[in-house]
Amino acid sequence: MPSTETNLGYAYHLPAGGLTVKIRNALSQFSDIFSEFDKYIAPAYHHDRCERSVQMRLYSMHKREFVMIFVLFFACLGLTVFIGLAGPPITSVKRIDAFSLLPDTNNSNDVKKAVATGPFIMKTPKMSTYNQQLWVIAKLTTENTDGEIIDKEFNIAVSLSGLSEEHKPVNLDSSYFHENRSRELHCEKQNCDEFTVMHLGYLAYTHYMVTIKFYNLESFHARYTIKQLLFYFKTYNPDFTEIEVWFRLIFLIAAFTIMCWFYNSLKKYPVHCWSFEQKWLALLLPLCASFNNPLFPAIFLISSWIPGLLDALLQANFLGGLFLFWLSIYHGLRQNERPFCTFYFPKLFIVSMMYFPIMVLSVWQKLIELNDPAYDHTTEANFYVVKAFFYIFGIIYLIYLGFLILKAYTELRSMPFFGLRLKFLTLLMLVVIIIGVTITISKFGVDVLEDNFVAQLGTHYDNSSEFMSFYGLLNFYVYTMAYVYSPNNKNIHDMSITKDNPAFSMINDSDEDVIYGSDEESRRPLNRGHNDDDSD
Repeated sequence: MPSTETNLGYAYHLPAGGLTVKIRNALSQFSDIFSEFDKYIAPAYHHDRCERSVQMRLYSMHKREFVMIFVLFFACLGLTVFIGLAGPPITSVKRIDAFSLLPDTNNSNDVKKAVATGPFIMKTPKMSTYNQQLWVIAKLTTENTDGEIIDKEFNIAVSLSGLSEEHKPVNLDSSYFHENRSRELHCEKQNCDEFTVMHLGYLAYTHYMVTIKFYNLESFHARYTIKQLLFYFKTYNPDFTEIEVWFRLIFLIAAFTIMCWFYNSLKKYPVHCWSFEQKWLALLLPLCASFNNPLFPAIFLISSWIPGLLDALLQANFLGGLFLFWLSIYHGLRQNERPFCTFYFPKLFIVSMMYFPIMVLSVWQKLIELNDPAYDHTTEANFYVVKAFFYIFGIIYLIYLGFLILKAYTELRSMPFFGLRLKFLTLLMLVVIIIGVTITISKFGVDVLEDNFVAQLGTHYDNSSEFMSFYGLLNFYVYTMAYVYSPNNKNIHDMSITKDNPAFSMINDSDEDVIYGSDEESRRPLNRGHNDDDSD
């Protein structure tokens, strides 16, 4: 009889095609070895996840489209600069010779002595609110032939009264007459640097009567002899103000239109699915609209210093938001979780340490100038403390930004999509920074905190190109980012088609899981090893 084999109900069959299976196992082990390097070639869980956010237009743009974007950016900027070059000068100036203001006497020696003391009584030219502000500047020339450099500290006193519509003087405030406002006179050979006598932040009257006296200049005049003393009334050009109003309105309408379009293109996606750039653009676009100041015409309708201060505050808010954006975007691309204490707080602290000193200095100066137009913040010791404070944190900001850029390129430059995001962001940022620094130096000089920059006679303003290029640069920068970071609807499924539709009931995953990735995938790298796949 044939022997019966014991069968316990289990059977094992050798797989057919054993060689194929062995090759697959070998390749699997080989793949497992290289999966250890996945964290260097694909975003890990702590990186911002491209596949889980709304797909941006940036991902589908070709090289020619990038070229066209930058060509259009420079073309629009060049157009604004050209309009500025053809525009009127920013300031208007009226010059008065101080010798013509002295009383007529037969004794010429008395006249020569009076030039070192005054008083100099002057009537300002006719002004309107379109002149915005008034500066009175003085410039000396001497008969010094020694070629030595002279530094002389002296005091000035300014008395100011307005003229009513009936041309009757109105004494503004007795406190306007001060004898303790010091000035520093710096002379080299025969030429002396100009100095600001007084500054009015807003104009409440058509004309002003100004009385100026000098103190402690008698010894200087006796030794070096003041040959010429000129006073300059400097205001904004009303023609420039008119252009400023119109172009601010154009930029405001453009910013508001692009902001509405950008919000409308993102409204069908949940906010948590927006990319990091899209979330920041949602904040920068309102700041850009406020940068163009919809309340700017109030400066010409209200005789108050508050609209001017509000305009400076809105501009500072936008620039502060832009500085914070650059820090956050280079750091935020490298990680998915961004807690406030460890991610945002250090950046807010650095930016605020540059923001608040400038605002405190501006507000402090405007408030003091209300009671004393002859006040000069450069003579205060606190000014240099604030200035040093600003420069220290400005250097810290640049070092921190450079570190974040280097770190981002080290981790992300070879990853899909991340390299493209970094290249576009960095290239456009460098264009803005280089052009912005060039405009700032040409407009304000190398001294960033020089508030009375218009009063510097050494700086000549032949046209309105500085204003047009500065505002155009920042506006076009935000507009360009809004277009490039807007959703690319061509490559995204319409969520309204498959949601709650029985015809698509065979789809197991929701649209958010298909398009943006599931929550479980958010904690895993994009390129997983073989062992992480489904185990059937």
